[in-house]
Amino acid sequence: MAEKLNKIDKEKFINEQTENGWEYIEEKDCIYKKFEFQNFIEAFSWMTKVAIFAEKINHHPEWFNVYKTVEVTLKTHDVNSLSNLDEKMAKKMDSYV
Repeated sequence: MAEKLNKIDKEKFINEQTENGWEYIEEKDCIYKKFEFQNFIEAFSWMTKVAIFAEKINHHPEWFNVYKTVEVTLKTHDVNSLSNLDEKMAKKMDSYV
């Protein structure tokens, strides 16, 4: 279940993710990151691992893939903000790189 991050936890999360290459987009209240891989197979393999994790936690990223690049936007639409699920997803995505 998605739990909206309170102001303090949200600021901490955004600061941590900014250090990991994520960008906070204030007007959309989301985080964004462009992942680049060596080739399409590596990008698709990464997306497959993320997809399996997304199904397990029932939280699916907004993403766009062209060849070796995957652009990801995370926001929990159920709470119209960042949530604990975005936190889990961002950390898992980074760990798979």
